[in-house]
Amino acid sequence: MYYLKIEQDTDQCTATELKAALVAARVPKAKTLNVADVLGKSGHFVSTSEKTLTKVNLWHLTESGIAHVRIVLGVEDVTEIEVKNDISVIHSVVAGVTDEVVRSYLEESVLAYGVGALRAAVVFLWSGAIRQLQDKALGMGVPALNAALLKHDPKARHVGKIEDYSGVKDVVQLLAFREIGLIDKGEWGTLQEGLDLRNRCGHPTKYRPGVKRASAFIEDVVGIAF
Repeated sequence: MYYLKIEQDTDQCTATELKAALVAARVPKAKTLNVADVLGKSGHFVSTSEKTLTKVNLWHLTESGIAHVRIVLGVEDVTEIEVKNDISVIHSVVAGVTDEVVRSYLEESVLAYGVGALRAAVVFLWSGAIRQLQDKALGMGVPALNAALLKHDPKARHVGKIEDYSGVKDVVQLLAFREIGLIDKGEWGTLQEGLDLRNRCGHPTKYRPGVKRASAFIEDVVGIAF
């Protein structure tokens, strides 16, 4: 219900519609879930004050329900103007991306950011950005790229195609990208800070970035990678 409200602007739905959404999202055992019963036992988190033309209850999350979901998911309030601006920025980047993998990462970042899942948004955006830089580096010449990678990690594997980067740490890649001139010293420092944030968001810790921190990350990473 929270997703439907935030992402699809659906303020209320029937139990049947909610069940269909759960099934579409591939929630385990959704097909056998008694959604109406769960809603009826959800107390002050949900409410039903209207009915459809066929007298079926229309349910919606109350303010208490919205607050509860955000606590459970660990997401921020998504009403801030910064979020809407950042989403429009990422959307504008997506429009110009031809690589389907990069595009999918950016689209998932938008979805996560839209519901306040800032850690996931950071991780997805970084994945799309680093792949974009990887592709650019390959275009600058494989011999120079591999020489730079080996300089900063003598055990680095040879990179001849995009999939080969999986065996090279991001921190080494950034040093190599600086070495071959893809990014300058200032951009390298900014991306290194971005990588640090990505690692804090991607590892199982209690750290959660605020909206302003995530917004700065988006501005920096998008500005350099795209």
